[in-house]
Amino acid sequence: MAKVLVETSARHVHVSKEDLEVLFGAGYELTKKKDLSQPGQYACEERVAVIGAKGQFPAVSILGPTRPSSQVELSASDARSIGVAAPIRESGDTAGSGACKLVGPKGEVELKEGVIVAKRHIHLTPADAEEFGVADKEIVNVKVETEGRNLIFGDVVVRVNPNFAAAMHIDTDESNAALATPGLMGEIVK
Repeated sequence: MAKVLVETSARHVHVSKEDLEVLFGAGYELTKKKDLSQPGQYACEERVAVIGAKGQFPAVSILGPTRPSSQVELSASDARSIGVAAPIRESGDTAGSGACKLVGPKGEVELKEGVIVAKRHIHLTPADAEEFGVADKEIVNVKVETEGRNLIFGDVVVRVNPNFAAAMHIDTDESNAALATPGLMGEIVK
């Protein structure tokens, strides 16, 4: 039985170095608050406003390190509430995705695209993938058992990279639907 830790990924922003400097000032560097489960990834002290056509989230966490292009990851409920059309995509697949404005203490950035609802996914190393009998980009189901809310997540994409740590990521809508709690384990089923 292949079980993997299920983690909730709340709304967050990834920024490019260029956008970071517009938002926070020339030469600005991100301030690490805490490490995340994926090696080299961390939550930052910095927050920005994410503004859509109908509303905003005034203080959304930035995750580091900087990326080649800025990206905002929201739940479907988040996106609807601020009036952003955010498609379900894998991280980094932002072509033609939702638009918003990011506002920091020193400036603002208009993202013409880059807002997505992250496709639920599992991070695995090649050894983990072999042990679990799955391959990169394979679509699997993951069964979770919680008090009164057992469910099976479908359409879960497997992402394999030697730099990953084994964990499944779901957004807050999905987490709430399952009444997920820290330490929840999910069983990969095909």
